[in-house]
Amino acid sequence: MGVAVTHFRLMVVLLAFAFVTLLIVMKLIWMAVSSEPAGRGGDGAGLIPDRGDIIDRNGMQLARTFNAWSIAVHPDKILGDRRAIAGQLAELMPERTAAQYLAILNSGKSFVYLRRRALPELVRAVNAIGEPGIALGREPERLYPQGALAAHVVGYTNLDGAGAAGLEREYNARLTGETTRMAPLQLSIDARVQQALESQLGEAMAHFSAIGAAGIVMDVRTSEVLALTSLPEINPNAPGKASPEAGFNRATLGVYELGSTFKPFTVAMAMDSGIITSFGQMYDCPRALKAGRFTITDTHPFGRRCSVAEIMKESSNIGTAQIAMEVGAERQRAFLKRMGFLEPVSIELGERGRTLTPGANWGEIATMTVGYGHGIAVTPLHLATGYATLFNGGIWRPATLIKTGPHHPVPAGRRVFTEETSDRMRALLRLVVTNGTGKNANAPGYRVGGKTGTAEKIQGGRYTHGAVVTTFAGVFPMDDPRYVVIAMLDEPKATKETYGFHTAGWNVAPVVKQVVARIGPLLGVAPDEGRDVDLTGVLQYVRPEKGK
Repeated sequence: MGVAVTHFRLMVVLLAFAFVTLLIVMKLIWMAVSSEPAGRGGDGAGLIPDRGDIIDRNGMQLARTFNAWSIAVHPDKILGDRRAIAGQLAELMPERTAAQYLAILNSGKSFVYLRRRALPELVRAVNAIGEPGIALGREPERLYPQGALAAHVVGYTNLDGAGAAGLEREYNARLTGETTRMAPLQLSIDARVQQALESQLGEAMAHFSAIGAAGIVMDVRTSEVLALTSLPEINPNAPGKASPEAGFNRATLGVYELGSTFKPFTVAMAMDSGIITSFGQMYDCPRALKAGRFTITDTHPFGRRCSVAEIMKESSNIGTAQIAMEVGAERQRAFLKRMGFLEPVSIELGERGRTLTPGANWGEIATMTVGYGHGIAVTPLHLATGYATLFNGGIWRPATLIKTGPHHPVPAGRRVFTEETSDRMRALLRLVVTNGTGKNANAPGYRVGGKTGTAEKIQGGRYTHGAVVTTFAGVFPMDDPRYVVIAMLDEPKATKETYGFHTAGWNVAPVVKQVVARIGPLLGVAPDEGRDVDLTGVLQYVRPEKGK
């Protein structure tokens, strides 16, 4: 009997001990779960980040997630003197007044954030207030280690951690998916090339007092974007402090009349259509050409008959307009459609501008003006893909910001120009840089070819000479095209050094020269002044300038 009682008492003790242990375990589990909001990271998230990293093509971090401090308050749980606490909070976090903090503390709400992304020293100071109703927590925050570098490409997240702009928004599901977020999103962007482009374009924007700028570096063969910038820049670490101008992506959202940079497309269309059979083909180039009620003029008027080579070398609107007339509206539209110029540019961004065209008014005069880059407005990225198409053998491929490889192969694309036309155009655009309006883009040893473009802006319903958009579209090395470089300035001003001119040859052509010289070695293109494009096929059709 005594043994049975003993066994019974022992069992009761064991059950009581097990029950207490179970309560403790359950309490610990509850504390672990409730200590931080679900899905917001913290130590309980283990090694799985809430949002995947974004890296450049060489592995440099452009965006990452880390655990940051947050300061919040439970107004319904405040125990101390609310007025005194409000005063202390105002001293530590002066973005609100003591009266505003007091209103929060008296609101009766269950939870209010006071500061997110708080520095550790601030957290320590707030903790020293000693109020149990103040909550100090850790939550995942997005950091952009390179600051504003490639900000319009990468984008940024909102306070809730969701993508709000750029690739952060377009790839939000990929970056937050449980099965995909562990692998970083690798971009085609090369941070070194991006930095060089931003630096040189920023200097030019400041020097010429422009209101904005845009630039692109693209791989001719794959259409990978190695650099894309829009100025002024936005800081993704503090996007709320940016001006509307900084948030606007001029490279993919802004559409502009890009002027004479369109002329190579017109010549190539005519070559492919059998209209131009020789760079020595002649056209009447008077000092002015009447087109209906409009008059077309040239910056460097010939006042004589001129060859196709001379039309391109001196950027003749009059000569190009006549070539465009021969191409005709129907063929012109068909070529531009195959190049993707009649729709928003193809790129993995939501910030894409709608092309502006003559539409139903695409008659003879519109065909002439579109031929030299007026009457049609596209993005600088349209222009980059167009030049890649023209000089990669004639194949259009969509631009991409994702590094190509096994999981993102280079698309087959579609043919726009013949390979013969693509090859022949190389000498013509090299001529523009060696002998024509693009001389200031000539980076020694890199065989740059390209075209200047200066387009008047429309203000008050009419074109004005005082406000222009200047562009240079370059390709290097032109004897074996590898990369496109686009530089654009919005409303640059003339300076003493430019002799009062504000045209592209003076302000953006030098930008391309400087960018090419910086990025060439980074991209494996060594300068070689012993090589060049054979220009005999075009120089023979260029009349020597007086005094030379």
